[in-house]
Amino acid sequence: MLKALIFDFDGLILDTETPEVLTWQSIYREHGFELPVEEWAKTVGGWGISNFDAAEHLADISEGRLALSYLRELHRKECDKIIHTSPILPGVTAMIEQAQEKGVRVAVGSSSTHSWVDTHLKRLGIFERFDHIVCQDDVQTGRSKPYPDIFLEALSRLNVHASEAVVFEDSVNGVTAARRAGIFVVGVPNPLTETMGVRGDITVSSLAQVSLHELNENLKIRQ
Repeated sequence: MLKALIFDFDGLILDTETPEVLTWQSIYREHGFELPVEEWAKTVGGWGISNFDAAEHLADISEGRLALSYLRELHRKECDKIIHTSPILPGVTAMIEQAQEKGVRVAVGSSSTHSWVDTHLKRLGIFERFDHIVCQDDVQTGRSKPYPDIFLEALSRLNVHASEAVVFEDSVNGVTAARRAGIFVVGVPNPLTETMGVRGDITVSSLAQVSLHELNENLKIRQ
């Protein structure tokens, strides 16, 4: 029986990933280079597949013309202009409401920091709706996704078994982490992560395409 839902944050509740990559592409092109998107995509949702750092890479290939600190500051400033006006992604609010109506607990499990996740959840007006918020700060350093630690910590705080929960994820790192934790995972890839073949136990293009009832039925079949 379904007792808990665990939501990823970046790219699942709020589309932070599209602005991130588009801004880097713009900065690279402004200086006559192309962002290696395939390498960037591997870092989405965690750092398990690649430790690629766009700022370090661009500083390196510019042969010292572009300072690392300048690139990081420029990218953050330009990204935040977009992200801070972006809305909640489709289906998220409805899924939270369905869960709360049925007494299903809800949590966030993110590889980002509390300072990032909590700030945006408060801006979006949904911070108080989650029973727990688990971020990279809550697990041992270096044990964010694709390691299962964030989701295992969420299960512990929610006081539910892996077989009683569903995770929503948009990245390869996130799906891998959920599977390693033994949790049924719904893949919700965005245009960037879809090219990496993100697939969950079921896969949809938006949370608006799935209901709590369907999730409960899928858990019954799995058991």
